[in-house]
Amino acid sequence: MILSLVESFFEINLVLIIKLYVKINHEIACSSQKNGSLLGSTKASFLSGRKLKVNSFTAPVGARSSTTVCAVAEPDRPLWFPGSTPPPWLDGSLPGDFGFDPLGLGSDPESLRWNVQAELVHCRWAMLGAAGIFIPEFLTKIGILNTPSWYTAGELEYFTDTTTLFVVELFFIGWAEGRRWADIIKPGCVNTDPIFPNNKLTGTDVGYPGGLWFDPLGWGSGSPEKIKELRTKEIKNGRLAMLAVMGAWFQHIYTGTGPIDNLFAHLADPGHATIFAAFTPK
Repeated sequence: MILSLVESFFEINLVLIIKLYVKINHEIACSSQKNGSLLGSTKASFLSGRKLKVNSFTAPVGARSSTTVCAVAEPDRPLWFPGSTPPPWLDGSLPGDFGFDPLGLGSDPESLRWNVQAELVHCRWAMLGAAGIFIPEFLTKIGILNTPSWYTAGELEYFTDTTTLFVVELFFIGWAEGRRWADIIKPGCVNTDPIFPNNKLTGTDVGYPGGLWFDPLGWGSGSPEKIKELRTKEIKNGRLAMLAVMGAWFQHIYTGTGPIDNLFAHLADPGHATIFAAFTPK
């Protein structure tokens, strides 16, 4: 008899606790169901930077009320920092978009459009520059080539004087950059080859002209998922190349030699040929 009373007492209290929990949960987490907003969801989203998934279930032990539980959901795309909140103008549609813009440089649509093209061309130049630094220096180091250092290449004498080289470079690069700028202002206006009119560029996106000259293997065609994957790889490798070129430049300033020479010196004497040796008084 006493045991039955105790069981009934605990059962009644458990039901009351569940009902109280349901009431509090509805008041805090679901304060406004008319507009679909959840106070608890807003707080969690603000703190974690991630969207929330909402699940409903029926309370056990005879409770007839239902409750809504808000749990943190994983982001639908990779972000530069786990749990961060990407700005609204970086919605993941751009290649290499990981939601990183702490200074808000892309908040203006026109600035974002220009910055996308600026990063793309700098990535491509950096990848060419990194190849021009590391490959000749490595081949010279192992005795296959005999090229001057990339750091002093501008001081050497070539087949003509530097003024002539500068004028020729200014003409060709200025022409190419002018057409690229025109394509940014009016996309598609430079798709016709000025020398061979029948050879038209096939690309429709600014910065990706396509065609025989810029996409001979046809990698820029296919499904949108494949194209975005390849463009993301290009951006990621380009960002790495920009850091590599800057690192090689600083490395030569502090050590007086290039990255390949420093690598071979470190492999020959790992205990002494380190980054700390560059800052140690001699």
